[in-house]
Amino acid sequence: MMTTAESDTPDDEPSTADEEYGLLQRIQGRLRALVAAERIGQFVSVGVAGAGLETVIVALLTSGIIAGLTAPPLAGKAVGAEASITLMFLLNDRWTFADEGDSGVRSLIRRYAKSHAVRLGGLSVAFGVLYLLTSWTDVRLVVGGINLWPTVANVIGIGVGMTLNYVAESLITWRVHDSR
Repeated sequence: MMTTAESDTPDDEPSTADEEYGLLQRIQGRLRALVAAERIGQFVSVGVAGAGLETVIVALLTSGIIAGLTAPPLAGKAVGAEASITLMFLLNDRWTFADEGDSGVRSLIRRYAKSHAVRLGGLSVAFGVLYLLTSWTDVRLVVGGINLWPTVANVIGIGVGMTLNYVAESLITWRVHDSR
């Protein structure tokens, strides 16, 4: 039988089991940070505000309400999404993740840039859902003579992209797992 002194691995080097345990603990820590009920509630509330702003913009631009002009759904989505992303970043930075980021203008700009990059994933999903629901289907939802289907399809896309955004914003933009 070999003793510790005779083994090839010094005591101060972690074993494979130690490394696996450490990895497991890091994963568990990230999952705990992600499932914080208060933070999820705040993120969803901020998302509702952003989705509301985006939905109003998409509705105004695609329904003909403004001077009878009708923008294509994806163009309306692009304008609404940018306004929404900016609003949600500011609300999340000041409320949802207020304790997570470093202070200072540089840190704020860095988080804003990361948030935009991260949200491209969720936005891509939302655009894809909007495209599929408005281009590959022949659905019309006419209310008061106005086709609201592009607006409803947009809300569905926002919902699909929200989970992706929450996880990515939590782990990449604000790194909630680092503060635990």
